[in-house]
Amino acid sequence: MIAESAMAGEAIALARQEEDRLETAVHEHARLVYRIACSVLRNPADAEDATQETFLRVLRYGKRIARIRDQKAWLARIAWRVAVQRRKNVAKAGAGTEEAGESLVSPGHGADRILLERERNAILERLISALPSQLRDALVLSTLEGIAPREVASMLGISEAAVRSRTFRAREILRERLLASTGPRT
Repeated sequence: MIAESAMAGEAIALARQEEDRLETAVHEHARLVYRIACSVLRNPADAEDATQETFLRVLRYGKRIARIRDQKAWLARIAWRVAVQRRKNVAKAGAGTEEAGESLVSPGHGADRILLERERNAILERLISALPSQLRDALVLSTLEGIAPREVASMLGISEAAVRSRTFRAREILRERLLASTGPRT
């Protein structure tokens, strides 16, 4: 009877530890998961749904979280897969999506600077959206989300060299298009 009570107490303690790990992961990485989903889905509402689905999957497999060395990369990989699957489902349904990204700007800046930053962000978002998906995916994950090339390669099913090459090509295309849109500087 005492042994059963002790085992039940240990099980409860383990369950609490798993909940704490999951809660910590949500607090630390929810923004990353959302940004990844948003970069893939190009729609904030769909990205929110994908974020929730990601953490539901993590909850289902919560026992694994204790054994994961790099939680950020693990969650990013899950978020990527969920978002890509959701994008495929949306494409099958024939629903079009538009990006409605908003940028946070410090309230201490003047109105003209805020307007310029918003315009610049809108231009960059349009240019990034116009990139071929292979280049855009590598750029967003490695550069904008700060995920290591090794992890990006694993997520995309390509080599690290391909990640670096695609990121480089994406940056070059963005640079050329930005220069073309702004004209030569004097």
